[in-house]
Amino acid sequence: MSGHSKWAKIHRAKGVADAERGKVFQKLAKEIYVAARGTNGNIDDNPSLRMVVEKCRSQNMPKDNIQKAIDKACKQTGGEEYETIRYEGYAPSGVAVMVDCLSDNRNRTASFVRSTFTKRGGNLGTDGSVSYLFDRKGVIVIENNLEEDEVLMTALDHGADDVITNDDSYEIYTTPDTFLNVKEALEKMNATFLTSEITYVAKNPMEIMDEEAKEKVYALIDALEDIDDVQEVYHNMSE
Repeated sequence: MSGHSKWAKIHRAKGVADAERGKVFQKLAKEIYVAARGTNGNIDDNPSLRMVVEKCRSQNMPKDNIQKAIDKACKQTGGEEYETIRYEGYAPSGVAVMVDCLSDNRNRTASFVRSTFTKRGGNLGTDGSVSYLFDRKGVIVIENNLEEDEVLMTALDHGADDVITNDDSYEIYTTPDTFLNVKEALEKMNATFLTSEITYVAKNPMEIMDEEAKEKVYALIDALEDIDDVQEVYHNMSE
């Protein structure tokens, strides 16, 4: 199949400054803490930790930083107790938004998220109000420097659901269960990865033609991502 790569575009847009990268790494370290705390730190024994480490690698988090975060979590016997919280709502123009958080203070997080939606022209919904509009999928984007047939056959043989060919990239979609199998097969082909993660993908992306309306949606998403407790923000607006 062929198509327009929003994932490669998103990857290029994430060429962030050092200060912003530091904030991303702090959030990833929090995810490592939750996944590794009270374990031996071996990713082969801990599927949740392995997925977090894969996510860290896709964000180019240095290996030393990853290992230090794992070691710290394994040694920790007290400290913060984080819980996973999801908020659902709508951005301007009716764009669906899901916000996943890790927080040690539910009231603080709720206050920040609610006020951000309100200030940016959105509104919070109830649990389940927009989550049904998304599917949990593995998304792998690699550079288009390998033979299309080889990429297609390798990905599908290892469990991929779909492969989309773009001018400068291939997008491979998997189930969460087949994500690592497909990624490892592509690694053996020496593929150049632009991004690889298990994430939420909109079932039917919503197209907004007006650029000013789009900017309002992006302004809300950016403001939400700036909240320390927010780990991921998902939306169904087409790129």
